[in-house]
Amino acid sequence: MVNTLVTLSVIFGLYIAFKVYKFYSKFKLNKLVNSKELFRQNELGLFIALVAKVAKADGRVQELEAQLISNMFDDISKLFNEKEKARAIMKEIFNEEKLKVGDTEQLAQALNKKLGRTLLKRRQFMGFLIQLAFVDNGISSDEDKVLREIAQHLNITSQAYDNMVQKFENMKNAKAQTMSIEEAYKVLGVNPSDDMNTIKKQYRKLVRQYHPDIISSQDKDESYLEEATAKTQEINQAYQVIKDKFK
Repeated sequence: MVNTLVTLSVIFGLYIAFKVYKFYSKFKLNKLVNSKELFRQNELGLFIALVAKVAKADGRVQELEAQLISNMFDDISKLFNEKEKARAIMKEIFNEEKLKVGDTEQLAQALNKKLGRTLLKRRQFMGFLIQLAFVDNGISSDEDKVLREIAQHLNITSQAYDNMVQKFENMKNAKAQTMSIEEAYKVLGVNPSDDMNTIKKQYRKLVRQYHPDIISSQDKDESYLEEATAKTQEINQAYQVIKDKFK
């Protein structure tokens, strides 16, 4: 069964990152790269830590999960003067937190405190985490457990969480379709004679090309995000069809 959802994560991730950073002056933003601990304790650092918990909840970080998270780090780092340093810190926080266990509650509570009374930002953060869980073909029981724990400590009710999940399930079902192998090659712009390494490089290139960039998407309307989502879904579906052929 071709995984047909898999890419809404990047859209909401970039959108959320923009929402976080609009509350910081350029001066305060760039101060974060002076200390990993300072970065870790702010809203963005706490959120990245929770992204790690969800991504690793079912045992390992899947290929597309890693690609989308990497793209998000690249886009966010553009907002810093020291781009490579900012990206390195975000990656370190992510890699450290995906190995830790038992601190999800603490992280969610800390983020909740940072967010104050704003419900919108809580729902935006939660929306990204839910979508990230869909990347590896739906929410597993382990992912659901982690997500519900985070939702609880972000003051999001079980009913609100269930409603959010159901919306993504409905979208996934609505997008379900079968793509032929011929169509898959055409979408990726590769040939049947190409090896899997060549195809993977082209796939990653297209995902990076069409995912919504946090910087360029700031002044665009929802149609831009919808079009980018549809295109990235199509790219991923084509890649999965070709991967299945090589199995």
